[in-house]
Formats: sequence, C-alpha cells, structure tokens
Amino acid sequence: MKTMTCRQFGGACDVKFHANNFDDMAAQSRKHGMEMFEAGDFAHLKAMKEMQNKMKAPNAMQEWMEARKKEFDAIPDS
Repeated sequence: MKTMTCRQFGGACDVKFHANNFDDMAAQSRKHGMEMFEAGDFAHLKAMKEMQNKMKAPNAMQEWMEARKKEFDAIPDS
C-alpha cells in the first residue's frame, strides 16, 4: 500500500490517498477533485485552473501523469 496526497496530484490540500497501484491512486485523486469542484472549494478550483493552464501544451497531460506514476513507483510500500 502506498500513500500520496492531493497536493502531489496538483491539488490544494493534504488529503491522503492510499492504493496498491497507480490507477487506483489516480482514480481516488479524480474523485476527490470532483467532490471539491462540486463543493466549490476555492483552493481546489484555483489549483484546477493552474493545472489547466499547464496542460495546454501537446502531450503535457501524458508527461505529467508519467511523472506522477514515477513518483508513485518510488514510494516504498507501507
């Protein structure tokens, strides 16, 4: 089991996600992001806007996700 935070996924808080694989971790991050979006959480909305601006370049999202996966892979199992 590995742990990453919302902030590590480009979010605005230190909510922790726990998963055995990267896809589950990313799904938890997306779910949390949608919940914060629906709640109108200003800090998360700001982080989402910043992320959108970063992702305008071609392949930016793919490269960003690959970097998160490498970060996930480097975390020791707990």
